[in-house]
Amino acid sequence: MSILFPEGFPVPTQRIDVHAHYTGGTVEEAFRSGFALAGGFKMSVAWSPQEALAYMDRQGIATQVLSAPWTFSGTSDDPGFAVRWARSVNEEYARLIEEYPGRFGAFAALPGDSTEAMLEELAYALDILGLDGVMLNSNVAGRYLGEEWAEPLLAELSRRRVPVFLHPIDSPVIVEHLGFGRASSVCEFPFDTARNVINAVYRGVFQRYPDLKLILAHCGGALPTLGWRIAEHSTMGTSPQDAVLDPAHVTDALSKLYYETALAGGPHSILPTLEVTSADHILFGTDWPAAPEATVERTVEQLMTNGSLTQAQLAAVQRDNALALFPRFA
Repeated sequence: MSILFPEGFPVPTQRIDVHAHYTGGTVEEAFRSGFALAGGFKMSVAWSPQEALAYMDRQGIATQVLSAPWTFSGTSDDPGFAVRWARSVNEEYARLIEEYPGRFGAFAALPGDSTEAMLEELAYALDILGLDGVMLNSNVAGRYLGEEWAEPLLAELSRRRVPVFLHPIDSPVIVEHLGFGRASSVCEFPFDTARNVINAVYRGVFQRYPDLKLILAHCGGALPTLGWRIAEHSTMGTSPQDAVLDPAHVTDALSKLYYETALAGGPHSILPTLEVTSADHILFGTDWPAAPEATVERTVEQLMTNGSLTQAQLAAVQRDNALALFPRFA
């Protein structure tokens, strides 16, 4: 097995991976049909339950919480595509969870056509299928949290107190001009995560919906390093559309978010994250199979050896912190 621990570190209870991608079934069909999957995603292996379980066993992962990191909308040729796609993916999740008890969970896919369509699929995925949370992209066709379209969705997510995995995607306007032809995961994804959360904070999302449970991919991207700056700017004048804020609220809002470690296991990511939140709000993630297994292993090695977290905190990051959000995995 490829489990990596510092010398003398007690082997923890098996890990819960909150950032793991599902690319089987309906998702694979979309790839094969030539449907443009935003963000330039390329998977390191072809996904199958057997491939995923073998990887999990090699990496000491008891459970993966799966996500398909795209919020599609229908097209002019096929207006119903996104609704069908999300429903099909969610039903495939439910079958996987039933077939492999304890090994898989899932963040529900939602269609991006309208807030009403999102709410309808959310209710089906959580109430009928029993999925574990919801996946949202850092923007939906250039629309961000804090804007009017998202208010009913955020109200429902806050009411349910359901975990929401915020996964980055291209900002369609910005990447066209400033992507420089590179994979968006190099820098655009971390920037768009920060852009989305900053907009949500300044527009008062966390004042209106204090029970939101957002999990930010990649330790929030660029967000933690900007934490103090974001808070301080609340005293320096913001947009007329913004809420009335103060640094204490901004600091509190950032501290209540959850941050996961995929491609963010080293001190460059963990130390800034610990400046905005506590170790019990850091979760284990890998980004497999978007991240190849060798990259996962290097990330985990950084996490386990960089000295930012105590042994007890590392054990909690790998499992116990996730159990606070997903108690059924216990």
